[in-house]
Amino acid sequence: MLGSTHGTLTTDSRRARAIACGERPGPAVHGRPAQEGDLDVSGRPLHADVPDLDHFFRPRSVAVIGASDAEGRPNTGVTRQLADWAERVGARLYPVHPSRPAVFGLPCSASVADLPEQVDLAVVLVGDPLPVIEELAEAKARFAVVFASGFAETGPEGEAAQRRLAAAVERSGVRLLGPNTNLNAFEHFRDDLDGPAIALITQSGHQGRPVFALQELGIRLSHWAPTGNEADLETADFLSYFAEQPEIGAIACYLEGLKDGRSFLLAADRAARRGVPVVAVKVGRTETGARTAASHTGKLTGADTVVDAALRQYGVIRVDGLDELQDTAALLARARPPRADGVVVYSISGGTGAHVADLATEAGLRLPVLAEARQAELHQWIPEYLSVANPVDNGGHPVGDWRGRKIIDAILDDPEVGVLICPITGPFPPLSDRLVRDLVDAAEQTDKLVCVVWGSPVGTEPAYREVLLGSSRVATFRTVGNCLTAVRAYLAHHRFTTAYRSPFDEAPRTPSPSYRKAQALMRPGEQLSEHAAKQLLRAYGIRVPREQLVTSAAAAVRAAGLVGYPVVMKASGARIAHKTELGLVKIGLTSASQVRDAYRELTDIARYEDVPLDGVLVCQMVEQGVEMVVGVTHDDLFGPTVTVGLGGVLVEVLRDTAVGVPPFGEEQARDMLAGLRGRALLDGVRGRPPADLDALVEVVLRVQRMALELGDQVAELDINPLMVLPQGQGAVALDALAVCR
Repeated sequence: MLGSTHGTLTTDSRRARAIACGERPGPAVHGRPAQEGDLDVSGRPLHADVPDLDHFFRPRSVAVIGASDAEGRPNTGVTRQLADWAERVGARLYPVHPSRPAVFGLPCSASVADLPEQVDLAVVLVGDPLPVIEELAEAKARFAVVFASGFAETGPEGEAAQRRLAAAVERSGVRLLGPNTNLNAFEHFRDDLDGPAIALITQSGHQGRPVFALQELGIRLSHWAPTGNEADLETADFLSYFAEQPEIGAIACYLEGLKDGRSFLLAADRAARRGVPVVAVKVGRTETGARTAASHTGKLTGADTVVDAALRQYGVIRVDGLDELQDTAALLARARPPRADGVVVYSISGGTGAHVADLATEAGLRLPVLAEARQAELHQWIPEYLSVANPVDNGGHPVGDWRGRKIIDAILDDPEVGVLICPITGPFPPLSDRLVRDLVDAAEQTDKLVCVVWGSPVGTEPAYREVLLGSSRVATFRTVGNCLTAVRAYLAHHRFTTAYRSPFDEAPRTPSPSYRKAQALMRPGEQLSEHAAKQLLRAYGIRVPREQLVTSAAAAVRAAGLVGYPVVMKASGARIAHKTELGLVKIGLTSASQVRDAYRELTDIARYEDVPLDGVLVCQMVEQGVEMVVGVTHDDLFGPTVTVGLGGVLVEVLRDTAVGVPPFGEEQARDMLAGLRGRALLDGVRGRPPADLDALVEVVLRVQRMALELGDQVAELDINPLMVLPQGQGAVALDALAVCR
């Protein structure tokens, strides 16, 4: 274990926040929201572009290239659907075909050049869309949709074809949806439903069907973006656009891959700023899922731990199943903000109540014990022998008078209660019918969330089909699991957005003095020696051990005297990755003779192993603290990412780490630490003092600054172990590895 001559890192949390943004906080670095055109220190945008998609979803004119009305032709059905859709949205439809005078009674243009007006949207039904895109550019069309497959989803040849298509689109100025997409954007959306709507983004049309079907349960949908291979328009474009639409209450996504991680985060940030919930199924948790998704859409799926961290960081609610997607999105779209985070379970059976209460507690929901005065009030209408502390067991909802409604109102009046969950495991008329009616009536009179789980496998009962689904105020579920998932997401979303501060607002805009110091240390394509890697850390103000690099036994003895016994000696060289395994570390040396012997042994081993050295490090030992790891790696989707976790040998044994995607602030850094399974070690266990958590946060933020500024030059950075000393004493980087790109 090692030590340092450097002073202890500050524990002022305000300074820690400033470190994430630069060496000297100031107006040029942070302090105002990111605006259109702002760039971060790496030259990347800090604000999401929002494409004007109004003319895509509500065009004034639509051209169908390759239109047909011949029976048995695939294009005929597509043309018919587009004609119906154009009529519904009030758009003029122009069929285009070189040999047909008319299609479905509409005059047909022979080519794009013959169109009678500039069109907002062109739907391309021909096999080779490339020449058509060039024609549409001449005609100044705004948007195009390409259904054709055979592009990036098929392999190298398809990828090359898609690159040619994307290049043509970029030159043309036309915005393109597809290729390898479908007709989902032109579905029939019900216009007789009220309330906030769900907007849907999918990279597989069929996977959006369950959410689209929510309309049959009375839940409004407004848009569907089937993004396909995303040669141009991507998920992030639609996410940014939907976040700006006042009628949209939630955005539901089915994602197989992301075209660009940074664009997605900027779009998610826009939604988070506006409090618009985003719920997503993201495939690729397993190698099989990732491989299948890549073959389907031709995009990167991303390392799932990084994807998961990025989604969480920007408040995107990740769910696993399509049933969870529809239930969670529906609840978040329609429910009002919570008045409290307490959940009460109300049931007609003690067994049901206890079961659901167990599941709710395991899901992380807070079930407060109702106050004695509230329990006494409930016992006016519920027998004394039944528990009403929470869960509330009514023993059978009253059906003959007003008492049932009184019970529900009393529960909802409690200031600790923000959500009432009533599981009805099966229909039991007239009791279940009256219970449902009382719940619906109570929900109309409260601004708190009322959830009902209708457990009947039949689902044809009038109490369910007519009363529950007829209510816009009751959230109805078919399973307890989906209910708890949705309620947890609902409470978490509002906690998140209430406290949300966009990391992009405080992202650094200009390089720090540390960056200029670091440039002199970079060795492109090489691994730095431990000594050089620590110089890199020192340039960014990260405390490293008190140590000297020596090249002789005599110099080692002199260095040990200056450093102070006991000392650690380590071989230092650019090609050494695992010194301990090679026997290139000696600890606990307490005398000059031990130092001389250690020097000779280390250099002998290095010669035997054919490992070139730049010298031997003589370091002071540090023995009290918690060993952590902090590092930087490069993700194909999101670029440089920061990892923190338990260090030393535990990093390989327990793999207890958390990931952050820059930029992030102090609160996100603390959230990363809070999610570690071994977090208790930092709080102090078995009589050990608590570790200096503020110093650890500051190191994470300084490493993030390195990632932002050196992300294109550093392939990997590994500080392991970072010894976090007792509270108030700082943290010391005991070892470091850095690989330059």
